[in-house]
Amino acid sequence: MAITKIGKTLQHHQLFEQTIQGGLALLVGLGSSLLVLLFKQLVDWLAEGMHWAGAHWVGGLIPWWMALLPVAGGLAVGLMQHFILRREKHHGVAGIMEAVALGGGRLPYLQAPAKVLAAIISLGSGASVGPEDPSVQIGANLGSFLGQKLHLSERRTVLLVATGAAAGIATAFNAPIAGVFFAVELILGEYSAASFGMLLLGSVTAVVVTRSLVGPMPAFPIPAYAYGGPIELPFYFVLGLLAAPVALAYIRMLYYAHDWFHRSPLPVWTRPILVGALLGFVALRYPQILGDGYETVGDILWGQSLIPGLLVILLILKLVFTDFSLGAGFVGGVFAPSLFLGAALGGAFGGWMAHLFPSVGIQPTAFALVGMAGVLAGAVRAPGTALMLLFEMTNDYRIFLPLMLVIAISMAISSWLEQESVYTLSLRRAGIRLRRGRDVDVLETILVQDVMVEPPEPIRSETPLRVAAALLGRSHTNGVPVVDDNGKLLGVISLQDVERALSESPDNLHQPVRGFCSRRLLVTYPDESVHDALERMAMHDIGRLPVVARGNSRRLVGWLSRRAVINAYKLALVERMKQQHRGEQVRLGAFSGAEVLELMVMPDSPLVGKKMQEVTWPQNSLVASIRRGTHLIIPHGDTVIEEGDRLAVVVEPEDKEQLYRLVDGEG
Repeated sequence: MAITKIGKTLQHHQLFEQTIQGGLALLVGLGSSLLVLLFKQLVDWLAEGMHWAGAHWVGGLIPWWMALLPVAGGLAVGLMQHFILRREKHHGVAGIMEAVALGGGRLPYLQAPAKVLAAIISLGSGASVGPEDPSVQIGANLGSFLGQKLHLSERRTVLLVATGAAAGIATAFNAPIAGVFFAVELILGEYSAASFGMLLLGSVTAVVVTRSLVGPMPAFPIPAYAYGGPIELPFYFVLGLLAAPVALAYIRMLYYAHDWFHRSPLPVWTRPILVGALLGFVALRYPQILGDGYETVGDILWGQSLIPGLLVILLILKLVFTDFSLGAGFVGGVFAPSLFLGAALGGAFGGWMAHLFPSVGIQPTAFALVGMAGVLAGAVRAPGTALMLLFEMTNDYRIFLPLMLVIAISMAISSWLEQESVYTLSLRRAGIRLRRGRDVDVLETILVQDVMVEPPEPIRSETPLRVAAALLGRSHTNGVPVVDDNGKLLGVISLQDVERALSESPDNLHQPVRGFCSRRLLVTYPDESVHDALERMAMHDIGRLPVVARGNSRRLVGWLSRRAVINAYKLALVERMKQQHRGEQVRLGAFSGAEVLELMVMPDSPLVGKKMQEVTWPQNSLVASIRRGTHLIIPHGDTVIEEGDRLAVVVEPEDKEQLYRLVDGEG
């Protein structure tokens, strides 16, 4: 009887918790939808207001007044970057992914209004950025705010953050299923029944609100889709091959632009002005590249702007100006521009193919539609999101086959050329590797080429077994490679192989080693993770693996031995310490509301050799920890700062520049 009562009590408690979670998901979906719709409306009002002011106040004096709009927006955003906004370590969604993986979903939500305002100015003035990432930020920060204010567990806070992100995408595209897939693939990184229910509830709520206020139309007006059958599949195959390098160029140029501006001596506030001026000048000839590009994508999909040469020009300009707008400091997203690039690529390719093969009956607009999914999947590495987004726009099952083909090809090639997405590359550059939404086993971040050693001197296949046995005895190794007359790897001879040969017949000592070596080799590759190689060694209970060239399993390039494994573990411990340190910084920044900076003490820094108490630190700053090699130090007054130390400093935004000057020795 007592057990029955306890069981009923637990059931009621679980039902109560599920009800609370469902209510919070509804609240996050409702709030996210309303806030995102307000955000989009403010962008439209600002754009209309700036165009009205330019036409009525400046148009009579300056005929090319439209070129000044991005400059004005750049000035406003630049001043915000200098005086208000904190310098972000990771762009947009990447920051949310880091907070979910390392910070328990705790986002600095107090900064969100300023970032949203900067995004409104950026988009309203015509900067070549997208509105989806700010929409995701709105929903995710709302979820994080509720989780932190209600003192929910990290797991529940993370679910609310993911629910807000799903609602943001669902509202932006009027596509609830795509919102759920976005949250699962990019924010959580894994599927579970409990999380899926909350995501679906929040996403559907957001779309119900959106369709009640703005109607059921998707983000882009989609014409009737036509699929010509299997005869078109080879053309879609080629489109997938083209989408991958476009996505790759999009990823790499974004970080090139970021690094270029980071090294530039230009003041932070002038960078958006410079890019805005260039963008405005080029937009006098090609106005399609301004803003999120939704109108131009709609024209392409309806066949109104399908001149292939023009589309290629727009593709190049949009790629360059989106990446440099974001790199310079304009605030926005990478989602919508990738759809623009895909539509331009698909439209141009489809137009050329329709001209070259008129008998096939190719519809260029269909290729533009599928190209959007190809570039999006290749850039953000979210195939389910790309697939469902385009399907929800068309509501046509016939699009699935070409969509899946192009997405699969684009994903495979872009992942082969660059393992990270446009979001996760920022994290990887900071030493954070995520898999299924969590930081990965550090041994997965260390490659075989980082720890492999030179292989033992190989034995020729014609060498007598007795010579091999003597060599194994002298070298104190368990196995050595056997090569043929051309130096190609033939096998490995081990002590066990020698003992087995002697047990069969003592005369085998005079036979060539080729008859006794192990030819069914287990190998590893330089670009493979140590984690995978160790699993292979453990499964077969062996203590070494030949390292061979990828694509040529007979070319020996290294040796993974037990000593190399020990070195890998040493590196893994260092990497784990770095990740733990980074996770604590994320949590510290979220809790304090201030910014957490990691600053390296260079050899010429005036701090070298000084005690902590001898340094006049900015008033609103605190040195939380010092990472010195593999050691983490909690500093006190007598701690001496050394060259190479990495200081984790909690600082208010207004004191950042003073802190930089103090550490670098400027001023």
